[in-house]
Amino acid sequence: MAKFTFLRPVLWTENLEETIGFYTQCLGFTLLGANTDWQWASLKKDDVQIMLSRPNSHEKFNGIGFTGSFYFNVDHVDELWEELKTKAKICYEIETFDWEMREFAIYDNNGYILQFGQHIDEISKEE
Repeated sequence: MAKFTFLRPVLWTENLEETIGFYTQCLGFTLLGANTDWQWASLKKDDVQIMLSRPNSHEKFNGIGFTGSFYFNVDHVDELWEELKTKAKICYEIETFDWEMREFAIYDNNGYILQFGQHIDEISKEE
C-alpha cells in the first residue's frame, strides 16, 4: 500500500495577488514560487505549505466552496492571537475549550476559516 508523505492543500482564489499578500503579510508565509500565466503560487511557513490557484476553466467555481476549515497547530497561540486580532476578520476569539485546546479562528481574504490552536499542556511548558 502506498505511504502518504505530505498534504499540501490548494486553495482556490479569484484574486491571486491579494491572497499571496494576505498569507505573506498577515501570516508571515514565504512565497516559494508563482506563475501569473498559470494563476498559481506556492507558499511556506515553518512546516506548513499551501498552494494557491485560480480554478481552471473545467472546474466549477462559484466563490469559496470548501466546507470546512484549516486547523494550524501552533506554539505561542496567545502571542499569535495578539498579532492577528487586528489584522484579519475574526471568526471566533481566543478561548480555552473543554478538549484542552486554546484556540481562535480568523477568515482569510477569500473567506476560508483558519483556526489556530495549541494544547494547554504545551502552553504551561512555555511559561
